[in-house]
Amino acid sequence: MINPEYIGFFAATLTTSAFLPQAFKIWNSKKADGLSLTMYLVMAVGTLSWLAYGLLIESPSVIVANSISVSIIVFIITFIIRSKK
Repeated sequence: MINPEYIGFFAATLTTSAFLPQAFKIWNSKKADGLSLTMYLVMAVGTLSWLAYGLLIESPSVIVANSISVSIIVFIITFIIRSKK
């Protein structure tokens, strides 16, 4: 039988890596024009909620994925705010 955490880590890898192309584009261009601050703030709150859930159920895949996702989202939010100045 497959350990459910293996499926969790596979899914986590895919969903977390979905933010990377946007983060790399922002990093290379040093611009975040056209990105929605509201969307990324809502995503941050949702991801932090998933992280709290992962901590409560002690799921390594949920904890790792959402910790990394929050970091990437905060990076993107930082650039969005800087680009509005």
